Amino acid sequence: MTTFDDRENAFEAKFAHDADMQFRAEARRNKLLGLWAAGLLGRSGEDAAAYAQEVIRSDFQEAGDADVLRKVAGDLAGRADEAQVRAKMAELMAEAKAQLLDEI
Repeated sequence: MTTFDDRENAFEAKFAHDADMQFRAEARRNKLLGLWAAGLLGRSGEDAAAYAQEVIRSDFQEAGDADVLRKVAGDLAGRADEAQVRAKMAELMAEAKAQLLDEI
């Protein structure tokens, strides 16, 4: 194998790792967002966990965060507006990435 092949394999491995970490961070963020929203909705325990799973599943409807934002903002109508949900998503993404890095 040549040095070029080694570099190519290293870049491919890094790309795969980064994509996996991004997917895991988004799923973790969605779970945290679901738990936050469940608290605003007055849900707790298993009911909150079930709602968080609904939020995670909503992310598979279309590419990007619009599907998650639409679900949570719609469910929180009157309790939090779209801008608040978007800000919470950004905050929780940083928290999710930090949690994943702590687990490594």
